[in-house]
Order: sequence, then C-alpha cells, then structure tokens
Amino acid sequence: MKKWMVVSLGLALCTVSILSGCSDKEAAQSDATPKVSEDRVTAAGELPITKEKTTLKVLVKGSAFVEDFATNEYTKYLEEKTNIHIEWDVAPEKSAVEKLNLVLGSGDLPDVIMGFDVSPTQQLIYGSQGDFLDLTPYIAKYGVETKKMFEQVDGVKDAITAPGGKIYGLPLVNECFHCSMGQKMWIYKPWLDKLGLAVPTTTDELYKVLKEFKTKDPNGNGKADEIPLAGAAVGPAVNIDSFLMNAFILNPNNTNRLYLNNGKVDVPYNKPEWQEGLKYLHKLYAEGLIAPQSFTQDRDQAKQMGENPNINILGAAIAQHNGTFTAFNGPSGRWLEVTAVPVLKGPKGLQVAPYTNSVSQGRYVITKASKNPEAAFRLADLMYTQEMTLRNAEGRPDVEWKYAAQGELGINGKQAIWKYTEAKLANVQNVKWSQTGPSLRTNDFRLGLVADPKNPLEVILYNETKTKYEPYKQKLDTVLPQLFFTNEQAMELADLEKTITDHVKEMTARFIIGDANLDKEWDGYLKNLDNMNLKRYLEIYQAAYDAKKK
Repeated sequence: MKKWMVVSLGLALCTVSILSGCSDKEAAQSDATPKVSEDRVTAAGELPITKEKTTLKVLVKGSAFVEDFATNEYTKYLEEKTNIHIEWDVAPEKSAVEKLNLVLGSGDLPDVIMGFDVSPTQQLIYGSQGDFLDLTPYIAKYGVETKKMFEQVDGVKDAITAPGGKIYGLPLVNECFHCSMGQKMWIYKPWLDKLGLAVPTTTDELYKVLKEFKTKDPNGNGKADEIPLAGAAVGPAVNIDSFLMNAFILNPNNTNRLYLNNGKVDVPYNKPEWQEGLKYLHKLYAEGLIAPQSFTQDRDQAKQMGENPNINILGAAIAQHNGTFTAFNGPSGRWLEVTAVPVLKGPKGLQVAPYTNSVSQGRYVITKASKNPEAAFRLADLMYTQEMTLRNAEGRPDVEWKYAAQGELGINGKQAIWKYTEAKLANVQNVKWSQTGPSLRTNDFRLGLVADPKNPLEVILYNETKTKYEPYKQKLDTVLPQLFFTNEQAMELADLEKTITDHVKEMTARFIIGDANLDKEWDGYLKNLDNMNLKRYLEIYQAAYDAKKK
C-alpha cells in the first residue's frame, strides 16, 4: 500500500509512491476563484443554513470514542439546526490514512473530508489541481465565526493560508496555555527544603543543587540511591537537552528544531552555543547528575522512577507537566510536591521559553465534488461557535456541562465561562464527537473552566507557566509557521530530514554521555551535517517560507 513519511512540524509529507501521479496535474494549476451561489443558503450566520433539506457526503476519520456518527446526538442537533443531513463514510481509525489515499487517488470524492488533519502538503497538491476548493471566497461571504477565530487567535489565519493566499482546509484550534511553552523542569521541593536550597534560577545554581541532591542524602535513607535529574526519550519536551539547552541557545520545541533567524530558516545544533550547551550537559552526566536511563526510557518507565514505592529517589525531571514522572492522584502524591524551575539564565544571560501553537491543519476540507459548497462551508463555520464546540468536545448543555454562574472563577482566576457537571460519559459514547471536526477552544475558553478545588492540576500548570515561563516566551517573529510544500519539495525533504534529525539526536546523546569527544569530534559532526546536505535542507524550508510570505 501507499505509505506516508511523517516529517517535522506535524507535516505528513508524501513519499514518491503516493505522489508520483500528482505532478502532472499540479503543473496545470488552476487559479479560478470558486463561484459563490446566492440562493443555495440563507444569509451569513442565519439558521437553518438551507431552506430545503440538503445532504452532504462526509468522509470522516473514525474515532475510538464515538459509537456511531450517524445516530450521534451532536449529529442530530446539527442536522436539526441547519437542515443539512450528513451521509457518513467512516474510515476505520487504524486504516484511515490508507482509506484517504484510496479516495483521493480514485477521484470519487465526497463533499467533505473531515477529521484527517490533511497536511499542508496534501492541501497544496490537491488544492492546486482543483480537487480541494479554495475557501477564501466562502470565508469572505459567510465566515462569521471563522473571521472571529482569526481575530481571537494570533497566527491561525497565517497557519492555514497556502502560497497565493489560498485556504484549502479549516483547522481545529485548541489553545493550551501551559502546552504552548512545554519545555519545563520540575524539582522535588521537600529535598530543597531539607537541604536549605532555593529553586535554581541559573545553570550554575542548578549544578550546585543537583550536586547536593547526589551527595547529601536528601531522602534520608542512608543510601546513595538519589537520582538528581532525569528525562525520557519520548519527544522534544521531555528529552534531557530540551529545557536545559535554552540557557545557551534557542532550542525550538519541535523534532526538527527549526526557527527563524532574522527571517532566515535556521537550526541551533550547528552553532558554537550548542556546543557550549553540550559541554554543560556532559559535565552533569560525567558527575552522575543525569540518569543514564534518560536516553532510552519511555513514559511508563519514567513514572516508575518518579513513583518509586515507599521513598522518593528522583530530584528533578525534564517534563511538560508534573505528571510525566509522577502519577496524577497516584499513591505517592509527589505530583503536588514538585515545583517548576523557571527558565534558567545561561552563562551569557540567555533565558528563553520556546513557543508552539495549537492549530490542527486540514480538519475540514471541501472537495470539488460538492454540489453545495456554500452549505458545506456554513456547517463548518457554525462549529466554531462556543455552544457547538462544547457539544462537540464535552456533550450536552445542562447534562455533561453547564455555563458558569456569576462569581464562579476559572482556572485563570477570572470569571468562569463553563463547568462540568457530575454526569460522566463512558469512553465509547454516542453523545459527542470527541473533538472530531472543526472546533475552537481558545486560551480564554479553556482557562474559563471553573477551577476544581479537588484537582488543582490545571491551576498549578497555569500559574507556573504564567509566572515562570511566559515572561521569557520566544519572540513570535522567530517561530517558524506551518509551511506548505510542493510535491517535489516534499519528496526531497523526505530523503533529507530523517537522516539529519536522527544524526543530531544520536550525536547529542553521544556527546552528553561522553561516547563522542566534544573537543575532538565536533568538527567531524559539523562536516557530517554538511555531507547530509543541511544547506539544501534549509534552502527547501526557506523557499516554502518565502512562498508563504509572498
């Protein structure tokens, strides 16, 4: 079967086997603007959307949490309000990619493709050849809620706009304040208190704290069993270098570590500052302050370390939140005893918290097969309202959730917007779509959930991020936006990216543990990156970025 290679920034870039048939059509791009009909739908924002019963054929990615989209209560509510009936073609979740590829290859298209997060590359290819409609005319005429979304959330419109100003897919937006600055360190406060230490604020202070964790028996059992610092090999927010390297050079929170340097696409891992950061990490490792398991363990193993029975052995951990190494509501209760280490100041004064956005690309695509694209767009636009977002993600009003009463406070300490009820749905249910389809959850919306005094997790994450990370948030003009690649660029990147990122990951680990000598082998490492054609790799990203900006 046709296969996909997952490439950076969440872009599913296609291999030759799936895209080889696209290039001829792509070369014959059509810039024709879709004609927006005046009489097939009611006025913008008005319900029902169509006066006569209208049917849309929707290919949807199946969800393990949704029993039946056809009889789902959210589906029924949408149909009742809009006068649009949905004829479903549900792709099994495990084979959804193959199903989508077959449909796109066959030319027998549905009206709408939903829930697949169609990548920018696929959008550009199939949009350019006319299979996916350009939605900009529909947004201009009917996009009441879509326009509000563009105003409420910085960067959404830019993220979904392809070169030439076309928009081929509508997103799911789920802002997560604490996730957006996800490179964090958590430290066990009782050990600091016992040793009379403050939470470290610089790389030198962290070194001294970890040294005392190792040598002063802070858990008091008379054994040298303390692990000063650990990470896990499960992603850019948990890797041992992720948080610490930002004291030396910006280390973006994505697998390929790309960022903008004065408008130019760049990487940190071939810079002298990266070498300095590796020297610091090697020093920690060489003195036994970093757990060797940090380079191999998964999330379950990380939790076993943090939840060591009877007595704590872990002093600090690199993790997005305080539940990566300690279980929420677990037997130890240690997740309540850790505190976040603020963005560390490095030897040259650098302090930066990398930033990522929360836009899921291509959640809703309208195809050329649609006989009423105005209705198809209006349906998606409606889903961005607060009520529809709550029905999609949480369930029925006054059953699974309610609007907050005056005086009830949200996670952010402001007047709350909504709250959960005592009613709980089963994991597999037929009430909501469980986030399938477009929806809009802004920071204000998510942080407007009534704070739960029995579970302070979200309040902790908000406050720690607000006070210790947001003041050092990465400048937005250095954040590389999501990019749209041509077929040729996608295929070339597929050959380059994995080779380069794997090499960087391998050598970062080897330099830290001392398996490779930083002084003797650094130049060879840089030469290997050159041989892997890092220059061409950056040129491709630069070309895609320039096309987007143009």
